[in-house]
Parts: sequence; C-alpha cells; structure tokens
Amino acid sequence: MSETFLVVGATGKTGRRVAAALREGGRQVRAASRSSETRFDWQDESTWAPALEGVHGVYLVQPTLPSQAQQLVPRFVEQAVAAGVRRLVLLSARGIDAAGDEKLLIPERSVRESGLTWTIVRPTWFAQNFSEAVFLPQILEGVLAAPTGEGKEPFVDADDIADVAVAALTGEGHHGRTYELSGPEALTFGEAAARIGAATGREIHFVDLDDEAFLKSATEAGVPAEHAGILLGLQTAIRNGYDAHLSTGVRDALGREPRSFDAYVRAAAAAGAWTPPAN
Repeated sequence: MSETFLVVGATGKTGRRVAAALREGGRQVRAASRSSETRFDWQDESTWAPALEGVHGVYLVQPTLPSQAQQLVPRFVEQAVAAGVRRLVLLSARGIDAAGDEKLLIPERSVRESGLTWTIVRPTWFAQNFSEAVFLPQILEGVLAAPTGEGKEPFVDADDIADVAVAALTGEGHHGRTYELSGPEALTFGEAAARIGAATGREIHFVDLDDEAFLKSATEAGVPAEHAGILLGLQTAIRNGYDAHLSTGVRDALGREPRSFDAYVRAAAAAGAWTPPAN
C-alpha cells in the first residue's frame, strides 16, 4: 500500500496546491480542514487523532493567530509522533526569527525537536494574496490600500511553496532544512498594482494608508484585533525595507529559479482572477 500524506489546511492557498501535487504524483492524500471530508479543527483536538491515523507525512499549516499556534502546534506534533508519522513539513514565515519574540519560534522548535524527518518552509508574502485573498476585493474595485509606502516585497508564488513542500515530503535531502522562499524580484505594492492593471487593462491605484487608518479598516472588516496588529507589523516591516531582500530557498530545494510576479499575473489574469463578477 502506498504511503498516505495528511494535508492540514487543505482548502487554503498552499494546502490545496500541496494536496493536488501529491495526487498528481500518485500519492495517497488525506485532505483535512474544518470543511473537508477529513475534518480537522485546531480548536477541537478530538479531530486530530483520526486525521493522523496511518499517516506517513504531514504538511502542517499553523493556526493564524500566533498565540494559538504556540499552544496547539507542540501538542499536535506530540500526537503526530505518537501516531507514527515519519515526515513533517511546517509552513512558517520568513523573518520570524528576526521579530525579536522567542515565543513566535515555539511551533518551529517543536518540529525541530520532534525526532521526525522535518523541513520548515518560510515564505514571503504570497503573490496570490492579490487574487485569492485579502487584496482581491480591493483589486476588483481598482484601489489597493496598504500601509507599505515605497517598501518592497519579493512576493512568492504559492505554486513554488507547494512544490518545495511536496519535494520535502516525498524526496531526499531535505531533512533538517529551513527553506526561506521568495520570488526573484522585490516590488512595491504600487508596482504590483500597476502590473496587475496592465495585464487586465484596468486602472488600479495604490493608496498608502497610515497605521490608524489600516487598523480601523481591518477591524471594520471583521479582522480580530490580534490579527490586525500582526498584519500591521508585517506591512510596517515592508514599509521600512526589512523584507526587500531575496532568498534562495526555491533554488536550494528544487534546483530551479522561482516563478516571477509577471508570470503569476499573466496566469491569474488568463484564469479570470480579476474579472469583475457579473451584475
């Protein structure tokens, strides 16, 4: 019988890509989330053991809030070890070790100390945030608003993240590696908006928000206060130029260059990602 791989967060931007790539490679996949056939809920630990049963490797997307991740990921890792899991790939974030808060590293530390064959993936901001998530409604309205100023970010394609994760789950040479992933070019949010506009034939204006305006808009949109504060901190880091550097993780893991932002934009535009819904 072929090995089974558990994908936690299988409906998310990276999780569904990891699950699809594993299936395309002929692997048995257990796709798990609150809405998947295999139910997994970080807040309901009774869902963990059934998801882990008979699993060889796990792709692990952490809870969104760090306070929850610090409590729950170590407990999940303990259960994974007890269930006989052999490989674990954790989705983390680039720059987490430079944030100056040791508590943020608790989930990574639990993976490193698990005794499993492990890999940690630390990406920059996803390019797909413009087409599948938080910034999509703004793009459709023609105004991209964020507190990032002229700071640059080397947006990484979620397909590259998934490819690295699958290589680590199924291949050799990735044990004990922490891969920091970025795209091949750092762009301001204004430049990203302009490239999306050029590909779609629309005007998309960038508005640089101040901190107070961002927090107000985020909370009015229903974002929890802790999450809004985290997002502000991440975007302030971009504004201040802390995240503009490039990383070599895609090349190190896969032996090829990361996909460009322009390639992502062309593919997303061709797929209709920014086509306004019909009235």
